[in-house]
Amino acid sequence: MTGIVAEDVAVTLGGVRILDGISIRVEPGEWLSLIGPNGAGKSTLLRALGGAVRHEGAIALGSEAPGELSHREIARRVAIVPQRPTVPVGLTVTDYVLLGRTPYISYLGTEATSDLSVVAELLERLDLTGFAGRDLTALSGGEFQRAVLARALAQGAPIMLLDEPTSALDVGHAQQVLELIDGLRREHGLTIVTAMHDLTTVAQYADRLLLLADGKAVAAGSPREVLTAELITRHYGANVRIVEIADGGMVVVPVRVTEPLARP
Repeated sequence: MTGIVAEDVAVTLGGVRILDGISIRVEPGEWLSLIGPNGAGKSTLLRALGGAVRHEGAIALGSEAPGELSHREIARRVAIVPQRPTVPVGLTVTDYVLLGRTPYISYLGTEATSDLSVVAELLERLDLTGFAGRDLTALSGGEFQRAVLARALAQGAPIMLLDEPTSALDVGHAQQVLELIDGLRREHGLTIVTAMHDLTTVAQYADRLLLLADGKAVAAGSPREVLTAELITRHYGANVRIVEIADGGMVVVPVRVTEPLARP
């Protein structure tokens, strides 16, 4: 089981400070969700945690920093689902998902029966078996997003970094994907970090939240501690009501106002 520790992380891109002084600790097997308005730095923080962007400060995946690991070693530890993945041309869904097994295949080797079994199981669990031989470019947005998730899950990495993993999915497939991720987390002790906009969904699945605004961490804690009407109004410029539901969960409900709220 592998966790994540980040201390005083800062990222500057194009001369602009995108993140400033972020410190987090994600315990092995925990689900942390990054929330915040557009431009808060959520995607950049995910990229920094996965070693995909240069940063100041310290990041450790378990006992090692991403910079100390080869690309193959990082891929065995961290699976990343970007918000806008590239659609490769000329690959079938099966071939694309098989790319997730690359860290376990020797440079001159080919996939083993076990690799094919992993892919077949994921295609079935993500409702993609019927698309196995289809070209990626022929998929809808939601179908492709499920293929991207399948590829990430095929890596078998103990850490998953997911940037808006359900943004293109209908409500049924979104629930299916989140339940699968959560089930694998509980079964294998995966460490999950997501960036998500749907605050009600976040409240249902994440153990803890980190609220970012203008590249800084402004609140952290359980969903009940962070998802308050006061914090959401202050940092999102939204008027909401927090509704408690029977199973102990929470629903964040937008409430119309007669005059638009000024953004902070």
